[in-house]
Amino acid sequence: MRRAPNRLHPVPSGPLAAALLIAALATPGLAQTPYQSAIQQAGPTGEFPMPYDSRRGVFSFAAGLEASLPAVVQITTLGVSRGPTSGDNEPTEISGGSGVIVDAADGIIITNNHVIKGGQKFTVDLLDGRLFDALLIGADPATDIAVLKIEATDLTQVETIDSDTLRTGDLAFAVGYPLGLDQTLTMGVISGLNRSGLGDAVEDYIQTDAAVNSGNSGGPLLDSRGRLIGINTSILSGGLGGGNDGIAFAVPTRIMLYVAQQLREHGEVRRGRTGAIFGSLNAKRAQALGLRIVRGAVVDDVAPGSPAERAGLMRNDVITRIEDRPVANAGSVQAGVGVAAPGSTLRIVYLRDGREASASLAVEADSAPRVAVGRSVVVALGGQFGDRDGALAVLAVEAGSPAAAAGLRAGDVVQAVGRREMADRAALAAAIGDGSRPIALTLRRGEETLRLTIGE
Repeated sequence: MRRAPNRLHPVPSGPLAAALLIAALATPGLAQTPYQSAIQQAGPTGEFPMPYDSRRGVFSFAAGLEASLPAVVQITTLGVSRGPTSGDNEPTEISGGSGVIVDAADGIIITNNHVIKGGQKFTVDLLDGRLFDALLIGADPATDIAVLKIEATDLTQVETIDSDTLRTGDLAFAVGYPLGLDQTLTMGVISGLNRSGLGDAVEDYIQTDAAVNSGNSGGPLLDSRGRLIGINTSILSGGLGGGNDGIAFAVPTRIMLYVAQQLREHGEVRRGRTGAIFGSLNAKRAQALGLRIVRGAVVDDVAPGSPAERAGLMRNDVITRIEDRPVANAGSVQAGVGVAAPGSTLRIVYLRDGREASASLAVEADSAPRVAVGRSVVVALGGQFGDRDGALAVLAVEAGSPAAAAGLRAGDVVQAVGRREMADRAALAAAIGDGSRPIALTLRRGEETLRLTIGE
């Protein structure tokens, strides 16, 4: 997306501001939007009442939302089943979800990567009943964002705003095609912001309690004026059926817009690197570092000659803020670096020996080798390996990396590479070599033994 997102403008308050707004909107010949009509109802203090439809005598958000609903589409992904076939080679439906039109002129639709994953053909159903074949422009597993394109006229696009203007407690509306139903709208609030640490991905989610279910994936999360604030991507469910428990997550427009622009321009997201390896701060590590906080990202290692070294970062520094956003864990830093263009600079705040300091951390083009051996860790194909509790373990997995794609998880214990048993980091580095060939790992995950191949 080349155009910068629109930003929320503060609503004037006070008697004078309200009077000026009402006078301006009452000017003959100026058409009023539903939002402007609501402004006329502002009281003497400039406060807004609950949206009210006087013609029908009901409270309603329809006036602000209904203009955006035609931009919400249903997506069907067609592919070849991995199971037994009957000889029919035509692609069949393998998954489905929702999407939203963000550029009507070019027919650009944003959805989730997991909605289109494995597909050979994609179809898009519009609210007015029209059906189109769609072209996949690109997808980014690290943020779970994908971009489709259709050739069509008379399309409606949603207005997009900067998700950094959101506040916990704002109303939020999820729109999509859940559980085989036609287009469905649900309402909730923004329950939290900057959520991360839910998996090996570039995460900085909006959390909402608006009902989101299977089929909502890829659909928009809207504010009360019908403007796009995020893309619904996942839910946290305690039930066996995986249903809605009031905890859903959306990729914010801050990340979505950057990824969509990269996919439209390059067909992929070109990410940079800082040369620092981060782990999440927890109670045990905080105690060892003499800290009384449990939120932050710990610098586990710094590559020689890297931007992180030039910024002055050292092992055991704890990053607490990046670009004026609080850092909850290593995922917060991954999110900041993951949507920073190579050549840009990130402002960071960190703790060293309990004292706060700040630095400018450059993001450079990723030309790092596939395997790097640090003082305490080995990094190979996006997996970070080191000693933990007397065993060689996976300490972290980089979002969107070959290691993440293979299913490697933090906490896995490495038992062997190929047929060679692994005792320490040196043995692992020797077995992996330069990482140019697939790496067959035997792992222990809890009580389970499994085998994964990275780089297939």
